Amino acid sequence: MAALELDGAVTLKNLRKAYGERAVVDDVSLEVKAGEFFSMLGPSGCGKTTTLRMIGGFERPDSGSVHIDNRDVTNDQPEERPLNTVFQNYSLFPHLNVRDNVKFGLRFENPFTKSDKSAESRVAEALDLVQLGSFGDRRVHQLSGGEQQRVALARALILEPSVLLLDEPLGALDAQLRARLQIELATLQRQIGITFIYVTHDQQEAFTMSDRIGVMRDGKLMQVGAPRELYEKPQSVEVAQFIGAANLIAGQVTSRGVVEFAGEKFVAPESAPLGRGMMMIRPERIRVGSGSHKAVVERVTFAGSSLRVALRVGNVTINAEVPNDETSSHLRDGQATMIDILPDAVRVLSATD
Repeated sequence: MAALELDGAVTLKNLRKAYGERAVVDDVSLEVKAGEFFSMLGPSGCGKTTTLRMIGGFERPDSGSVHIDNRDVTNDQPEERPLNTVFQNYSLFPHLNVRDNVKFGLRFENPFTKSDKSAESRVAEALDLVQLGSFGDRRVHQLSGGEQQRVALARALILEPSVLLLDEPLGALDAQLRARLQIELATLQRQIGITFIYVTHDQQEAFTMSDRIGVMRDGKLMQVGAPRELYEKPQSVEVAQFIGAANLIAGQVTSRGVVEFAGEKFVAPESAPLGRGMMMIRPERIRVGSGSHKAVVERVTFAGSSLRVALRVGNVTINAEVPNDETSSHLRDGQATMIDILPDAVRVLSATD
């Protein structure tokens, strides 16, 4: 199956959906580029699945619109849209073998996905794509969870949609299998060029696979960006709290390039505006055992390849993460030490974020 010709650009304009007085999706606007792996990330109940269902046509927005390839599909039925969906519940038919489960997807073929190829060749192509070419005669009960997920994916891909929606399709799998399939899914997406819109509450999963991520909370789209951008440059306290571990400390930028908190002065970005705000520092950007600031080790927690170190600096506790090697083997609860925060580590979030 070669890269597909349909573009797969998706645009959401001011989408809103409410149940009673509660808006579960509140004025969401978004542009997903053709051929990108885009993830919608957020906690349960934040509106990400409802947004996905409106893109797919399973829910109608109260207001706003959905466009695919510059065509308004807001009022189109799911089968009229050039997309397909893979849910967490794969909905495979146990009385059919793998080949017939995949072939079943052709019953929903629409004008956007017509093909001159035979059904048999399309099934074989889809199974090869998900590395199940020799599994056609097997029954669903003979498959592992990961293999069932691939069958569901093949059934969706056989229609050659320009957009594939995925609603936590790896959620039912164990952690080790999920990690492997995340890599396989990202590789597959780049191979075939279909736009993937993926819903997950797992930030590591989103980071592993996505070109860009949209962080949702309370029905609102808080920030959109590449994984590194979201991690290093969150635009709000809410995004900083949700993406990775973060120290969030009230402080003040007292002069250009200088921030003060816990009675100590640290280097801040020169672009940081003067005044009070929340200072975000990622734990791995704190150096422990050397530097110019005094601290007391409150607690050392073993975390495999790293150590998590709670430090008392003035009247504030901050958390550091350091490599578990000879440079950190001396750290003990209650000991005095010196620390430093890397010059580019402090992200200043305004008090109104």
